[in-house]
Amino acid sequence: MHPTAVADARIDPRHPFAAHLRHVAGLGPHRSWTPDDGPLPALYLSHGAPPLFEDTPWMRQLAAWARALPRPRAVLIVSAHWESDSLGVTSTAPTGLVYDFGGFDPMYSAMRYDTPEASGLARQLLAVLPGTAHVHEHRSRGLDHGAWVPLKVMYPEADVPVLQLSLPTHDTATLLALGERLRPLREQGVLVVGSGFMTHGLPYLTREMLGGAVPDWSADFDAWAADALGRGDVEELSRFRLRAPGLRYAHPTVEHFTPLFVTLGAATDPTAGVTTTVDGFFIGLARRSFQVA
Repeated sequence: MHPTAVADARIDPRHPFAAHLRHVAGLGPHRSWTPDDGPLPALYLSHGAPPLFEDTPWMRQLAAWARALPRPRAVLIVSAHWESDSLGVTSTAPTGLVYDFGGFDPMYSAMRYDTPEASGLARQLLAVLPGTAHVHEHRSRGLDHGAWVPLKVMYPEADVPVLQLSLPTHDTATLLALGERLRPLREQGVLVVGSGFMTHGLPYLTREMLGGAVPDWSADFDAWAADALGRGDVEELSRFRLRAPGLRYAHPTVEHFTPLFVTLGAATDPTAGVTTTVDGFFIGLARRSFQVA
């Protein structure tokens, strides 16, 4: 049995994630991508944290999204939780996860996601990136929770190679250009993912929001982003520091929003608009997620 499956089998069968694993297993085989499918879309997802494993409707949405696409040959994901001064990639060999969270049930820090080695994906990545000599493999670094938490829900079998690419800047033009370099990977069956959260004002959460209330700053920012994304207005999105309502509270730091520009850059035509796959709010935060062809 796969090591990830062994670890997951130790979860209390009454836990929502155990029920999710049974649900996915009941869906049957997941058809793999072939060149006849054409390029995979690029994704931006609001990744959640360990509480995602307790949210059955949200897990079902992510699993349905994954199943609506052919199983990718590999996943390249840019997460809000790895900022850097230069481009880096996680280890191509299986290594431990990064448990970059606290205050949750200890079971989440024992979870595993033992994906196959990813040297093939690394070669594909280096072939499309400029200045490849400056892309450093961090051989002791595994996936952080912005990567492994949503992927574990979407692809719980852990049978797809995954590499995480660092977030080297918050300059939107640079990130769009980076995404454009990644675009050819989609034609090779690689799923390119930007992982963040559409609003992420954690310092401004209140008890009422934890109970389901949505603050104006989160709703207003989400509505602005949804409108611009639907119209394919990349220029408006790129000016978010000047244009987005509620930015100070929705994104006191911007690392959960800016992976979106890698996704848009990887699109064949980002001005054509996006397809929203998940919307709504979680503890007051907008969990809007989308794909773009």
